[in-house]
Amino acid sequence: MLSLLAASGAAEPIYWENLGLRPYLFEIGGFQLRFYSLAYLLGILLGYWHLSKMIKAPGAPMAQRHADDLFFYCTLGVILGGRLGYAAFYKPELFASADVFKLWEGGMSFHGGVIGVLIAITWVAWRGGLNWLRITDYIAVNVPLAYMLGRLANFVNGELYGRPVEGGFPLAMIFPTDPDQLPRHPSQLYQAGFEGLLLGLLLLAMFWKTPARYRPGLLVGIFTIGMGLGRFLMEFFREPDAHLAHVVLETGLSRGQWLSLPMVGVGLAVLVYALLRPAIGSAKASAPQQA
Repeated sequence: MLSLLAASGAAEPIYWENLGLRPYLFEIGGFQLRFYSLAYLLGILLGYWHLSKMIKAPGAPMAQRHADDLFFYCTLGVILGGRLGYAAFYKPELFASADVFKLWEGGMSFHGGVIGVLIAITWVAWRGGLNWLRITDYIAVNVPLAYMLGRLANFVNGELYGRPVEGGFPLAMIFPTDPDQLPRHPSQLYQAGFEGLLLGLLLLAMFWKTPARYRPGLLVGIFTIGMGLGRFLMEFFREPDAHLAHVVLETGLSRGQWLSLPMVGVGLAVLVYALLRPAIGSAKASAPQQA
């Protein structure tokens, strides 16, 4: 697959350090306001703002007070689930010390964050007597663009770079954190574009331009398939964590790919379920108007 993207010729690689990027917005004393933290904050606030706008449209399954609760609990779910998921899926030794709580040192799992958010949604739905599947539809629409911000922050940090590139691939980049100083795929940008921007625009268009919101499970099914499939494909370009390289050698797939396969399966099942059931309000919409 790498050879399909490699371009002919001898294009010079791009040096990340020449792009004028730095991982923080400003520094005061020893404190740095890092773009990675800002990406999380902006993504959560953007999602909350858009969710509040979504529930004002016809057919909303919740009120503003439920959106407020979701904002709080989903924020906890993203942070705690992302960190604990990283420790569980990628680095179990973190549980042996207080390092598991050192979020500022990096290490967050997307799949763990998803689990954390699902737990948060389940709690809010149960407490408020809401339709769980419909709430996941509304939350799913807001995730990809927030995810995009996170991947862009990874790029600004010069971390989670891609696998080495052979040939004169025009986007080949050398990252200062790479001990081998090899031209590599800027896989952070691939993920930001595919799993973030494209999937986000698709879900936004489906919500605002189609009756998708009236088919419980349709939006979250598309989201789950898109995220799972996107992560699976993008892992072919992303460099595996050094301590998990053996997983690729032993199985042919990375840990992230193995975690993404169940996502695709679950997404397909939810999508089929959504398409086989009648749309909410369809009978009312098709009823003749009374004079």
